[in-house]
Parts: sequence; C-alpha cells; structure tokens
Amino acid sequence: MIAYVTVGADDIARAKRFYSAFLPALDYDLKESSEGLSYALPAGPGQSAVLPDFYVKPTFDGRPASAGNGTMIAFEAHNQKQVRDLHSAALAAGGSDEGQPGFRASYGPHFYVGYLRDPQGNKIALFSSDPDEPGRDG
Repeated sequence: MIAYVTVGADDIARAKRFYSAFLPALDYDLKESSEGLSYALPAGPGQSAVLPDFYVKPTFDGRPASAGNGTMIAFEAHNQKQVRDLHSAALAAGGSDEGQPGFRASYGPHFYVGYLRDPQGNKIALFSSDPDEPGRDG
C-alpha cells in the first residue's frame, strides 16, 4: 500500500493552481502550510486515513526541484468524461499536454487515459477503466 507521494516544486503557488484544477474533483482536500501543499482523501468519522496522500513541497535540500525520468503519478477519475474535463482544466491551470485523453493500444480495452506535465515537469496521468463504459473496441 502506498501511503503518500511527494513531488517537489519551486513555485508552490503555480503548483497549487495546477493540482487544484483537478484533485478536488477526485475528492482530495487541500491543506496548506509553510511546508507546502497536502492533498488528502477524506476519512469518515472513526475511519482510518484513506491513502495515498499527495504532497507538493519545496525540495528538502534547497536545490531546484526536478522531475524524475520515467516517474509518473496516476490519478483515477470516475469516468471517461471526467478524464477529458480534468485534463482540460489542468492544461488551463498551467500544465502541458503529454498525450490527449483516449484509449492506448498497449493497455486493456477499457483503459482511458490522458497525460500531462505539471509546471515543474512531473508526469501526471488521469485515467478511467470503467468496464460499464464503451471500450476501445466499441
């Protein structure tokens, strides 16, 4: 079980604009502090924390943040329309396109995904794999 994911950011305000364009729609709540941004899924009364948390922070060593080569963080959307909507919202909030939403031949017939880069260059995927929606083969 992954407990949390952290990405570095040199411009927290810019990162907040990007991630707040889609994470609240995926039920993540935002808490801000002097240490950066903390996005967490809400837990009901008496429930354990719902994981993973997602953190956006300045680097710990003070050097510029950088994206990992081959690193990608994927967030599951509720459906294909939400993938499209959130991909567009993230682009409007300062992200860059890494692959328009759609089906990919190398994945299962219901795996619908769009790819982005955040303002720092981290690769983000927004996907849905609902078998009740139309698949790649119709």
